[in-house]
Amino acid sequence: MTQSTSRLLLVLSAFSAAVPASALAQGANAGASFVDNFDGINRKIWYISDGWDNGAHQNCTWSKDQVAAENGVLELTFEARKTGKRDYACGEIQTHKRFGYGTYEARIKTADGSGLNSAFFTYIGPTDKKPHDEIDFEVLGKDPGQVQVNQYISAKGGNEKLVDVAGGANAGFNDYAFVWEKDRLRYYLNGKLVQEVTDPAKIPVNDQKIFFSLWGTDTLSDWMGKFDYKGPVKMQIDRVAYTASGEKCLFPKSITCTLD
Repeated sequence: MTQSTSRLLLVLSAFSAAVPASALAQGANAGASFVDNFDGINRKIWYISDGWDNGAHQNCTWSKDQVAAENGVLELTFEARKTGKRDYACGEIQTHKRFGYGTYEARIKTADGSGLNSAFFTYIGPTDKKPHDEIDFEVLGKDPGQVQVNQYISAKGGNEKLVDVAGGANAGFNDYAFVWEKDRLRYYLNGKLVQEVTDPAKIPVNDQKIFFSLWGTDTLSDWMGKFDYKGPVKMQIDRVAYTASGEKCLFPKSITCTLD
């Protein structure tokens, strides 16, 4: 196990213990297909993380004030502002419901800054009385020219792959998608297949919630880079969609319109 992997396991262990009961999914059934263009924040879909952090590795406190929808774009902001136990405030949004096999898509412009993490991922864990399963896109501000894809199955990771993002993930909006099936998991960047997983032992099985988050660290420098705050920054999400397996594509530019 690499040092960065062991540190990441610590992060995720802390994460699983930090989500409050009020954020948990209320029903056992998986959520239905949807598209959200963020003309506002639909509270029936989204829960805004507020008032806690995920552990000592995180140098910011989740704050509802760091989450806003402006001109059809969801904005998550990181800034220097004393909040809770931390000197910085950061933003996260997560679905109330859990979602299963299908296609997950988001159009994102990531934040600048070493020591920051702009993430689009799905997660379920012990707080939800389930094993820790997760599927990730993460752009580390130390190198916005790459996105890291990864998945966890019953808390076992080590499946990281770095993929080049032409022009930089922070320079404009890019389309990130993964297609999750029982026997296959495919990651796409701007419509191009960049990672395919067919080993059943490396494919999550539990329904998960959808997350977007922007956060920072003072301690995980070997993974995320040395923290270097130069002023407030934003992660922007133009659109998110989930299409359940077997259903037709929900919007013209959806990757499900052209998939096999």
